[in-house]
Amino acid sequence: MTGKIILLNGPSSAGKSTIARHLQSEIGEPFWHYSIDHFRDTGILPTDRIRKGEFSWPELRPAFFDGFHHSIQSFARCGNNLIVEHIIETQAWMDVLVRLLSSHDVFFVGIHCSLGELERREKTRGDRPLGDARRDVETGYIPTVYDLELDGTAAPDQNVETLLNGWRARTHPSAFEQISQGRDG
Repeated sequence: MTGKIILLNGPSSAGKSTIARHLQSEIGEPFWHYSIDHFRDTGILPTDRIRKGEFSWPELRPAFFDGFHHSIQSFARCGNNLIVEHIIETQAWMDVLVRLLSSHDVFFVGIHCSLGELERREKTRGDRPLGDARRDVETGYIPTVYDLELDGTAAPDQNVETLLNGWRARTHPSAFEQISQGRDG
């Protein structure tokens, strides 16, 4: 039996992590909370050496994200339920994710927030380079179809309740199935 995937897509500082944590504590099944930030925070990446210029992040980045995308499929294929946070930056990434995940039960959630609010949060957080949110909104946040869209400024509990209600009432074809069919047809 393959795992289910709730894929949260939105720009940096939109509230994906907060929603994922609240969702994980409320959903009635075991779900792993899975994100790039978890890799960064555990030290799996040679971050210090990248910062020192020993390794080039632009050269390492494509293989890292390709591995991340494939790992989502691998974990789900092995029966793990996942809440995945992501910033799907390019159409190529979207295409890869659809190809890898369209045979799985994917509930695709867009989390939206105004640029002004994203920049305010980014500044308040202090754990992101200033400008990441703007870059995500201007260059890396592709338009697509979702199973559900949330307002990142709403209370996390409200967003999780909306998400859970939408997930429980999900229908077919899902957003990923629609996107896949559109690419195939």
